[in-house]
Amino acid sequence: MKVMQTDCLVIGGGFAGSAYALYAARAGLKVALLSLGGPLEANSDWAQGGIIYDTSPDPELLSRDILEASDGTANPAAVRQLVTEGPVAVRELLLDELDVEFDREEDGQLQLTREGGHSARRIIHARDRTGHAILSAVANRVASTAGIQRHTGAVAIDLLTLSHNNENPEDRYAPLTCFGAYALLEGSSEPVAIVAKKTVLACGGLGQIFQHSTNHPGIVGHGVAMAYRVGARLIDLEYVQFHPTVFYGKNAPRFLITEALRGEGAVLVNVDGKPFMDKVHQRGSLAPRDIVSRAIHDEMATSGEPCVYLDLTGLDRTRLPDRFPTVYQSCLNHGVDITREPIPVVPAAHYSCGGVHTDLEGRSNIRHLGAIGETACTGLHGANRLASTSLLECLTGAKFTARADARDIDSMDFRLPGPRAWQSPPEEADPTLVYQDLNLVQQTMWNYAGIVRSPRRLTRARRILLELREEIQSFYRDCRVTRELVELRNAVQTALLVVHAASLNPHSKGAHYIIDE
Repeated sequence: MKVMQTDCLVIGGGFAGSAYALYAARAGLKVALLSLGGPLEANSDWAQGGIIYDTSPDPELLSRDILEASDGTANPAAVRQLVTEGPVAVRELLLDELDVEFDREEDGQLQLTREGGHSARRIIHARDRTGHAILSAVANRVASTAGIQRHTGAVAIDLLTLSHNNENPEDRYAPLTCFGAYALLEGSSEPVAIVAKKTVLACGGLGQIFQHSTNHPGIVGHGVAMAYRVGARLIDLEYVQFHPTVFYGKNAPRFLITEALRGEGAVLVNVDGKPFMDKVHQRGSLAPRDIVSRAIHDEMATSGEPCVYLDLTGLDRTRLPDRFPTVYQSCLNHGVDITREPIPVVPAAHYSCGGVHTDLEGRSNIRHLGAIGETACTGLHGANRLASTSLLECLTGAKFTARADARDIDSMDFRLPGPRAWQSPPEEADPTLVYQDLNLVQQTMWNYAGIVRSPRRLTRARRILLELREEIQSFYRDCRVTRELVELRNAVQTALLVVHAASLNPHSKGAHYIIDE
């Protein structure tokens, strides 16, 4: 088995992972950066709305908005870090160094917009492709930075720990310690072991365990499942945020319709063209996402219609193709001209507020294993995420975690043993079984553990998923590992963890809404 060695292994090449790699390399560390696809194949690239850049004289207003959106459950320390350190990180890396092409007013000032849950305009954007503008700038800098080795088309299989993957029996009694991961690299049929002093999970969320999602294919909670298998603490997994406005069309893919449209004046209406959000929340169509998603769900259940609509008559329609070119072209490709007609929308799984529990420097309860971005949970979002905090969390989390890891590597001794060799079974996985099993996971989660849950639905989901996990584990043990098999194994495990967390929480909060049946 091939063994590679580095200072920092980063699993995930989106904004969080790429920014961490930059900060770590600049501290003199060697970094191996793994990504499922190419440098821009990440959820970060699809982020439309923007990133918070709050330079107002009253930052406590942003803190209050985050806490309100979280239904009063956010971690005050994490909120404080984001509000105080976020603007500095945005200015230093994105504005001053990378000069990301954010939209500006005629006088050169950054153009600010507002999204759901925000009480003020404080979000900077690059039309409706903010994530792409940011990630492409960061990815280009990663490519030109010494000390970073990027592996595209790579999937991590399992984390290496002293107690699980080392031949020394004494290590079973040592504190849980991570020293890298097994991974399947592009073009290779056999796993390699990447041994590292620090391992950082930046794998994104878990949206694709649901039938309808805004996430990239393959985003099924890889980091959560791998961390769980080695004993990491997980938290708040019941809080899965559904984005209220995702394009609906027969035989059309689900794609995000940015919340910024509502920030600019678009209004949610039913099939009869009547607004329905004003009776639900004081902010109407700009209410927090969990409230809007449930309101749409209720409206669809009452009317029997498959969707609701986003009415754009309050906007200057002549400016829409320029201000929202991605939404305009994507809708047009599927027969909807947003300059002339409303957009059919439904909710879809969007963001995991929970994940691997970490402190504010990315440390988990496993020594030398960190997590950042959507994979991590510092408690910033509590039960529900405020719009446009995610990109900012990626940046601040990457910055503080990389600095802390650099200090540790400079001051601590590390044991990096040779990992146990990987044993590949002879059989090949049946792709039809893999596809059908993943589809069953997604349907089960959507039907029984989605926007509205009940104890009975969760019990049924748990029963289905437990039986399915046993079947998947049996042929995982007997088959040669592939990306699709790893994805299926992690998807069913993550789904069970979400259902378990939801079952333990009888109280409706934020994105977790439970009813008695």
